Amino acid sequence: MKSRFDLMLATTLACLGLAGLGVALGGAVYAQEIHAGAYPQQTGEDLFRGICQGCHMPDAKGAIGAGAYPALANNMRLAAAIYPITVVVNGQRAMPNFGEDLSDAQIANVINYVRTHFGNHYKDVVSPAAVKAARR
Repeated sequence: MKSRFDLMLATTLACLGLAGLGVALGGAVYAQEIHAGAYPQQTGEDLFRGICQGCHMPDAKGAIGAGAYPALANNMRLAAAIYPITVVVNGQRAMPNFGEDLSDAQIANVINYVRTHFGNHYKDVVSPAAVKAARR
């Protein structure tokens, strides 16, 4: 049985494989640092850049290659705040869960960032308390 680290690393390498071997090797080291609990990022933008854009792409338009990584840009599914909360906390299909690795505030910050950028204009704010409630 593969460990959570092995699955996370494989997913990261698959995403980064689109950018070439040089980026994949550098990305593998970064993925190991992240998985080791080194999520120092706190702002939504920093979390997106450090964790999400490897698969969802810097412009959040998603990608298709080793897998299908949905677009977050102009995404109507983000209108209901509980949807991205549930996906980030629990994972979905190829996306690993980040509920064990990110704090309620970090999850709220990255969701709020994505919901107000990339052509998304959802103004209601996701609170850390909402994330905490969704964990139960």
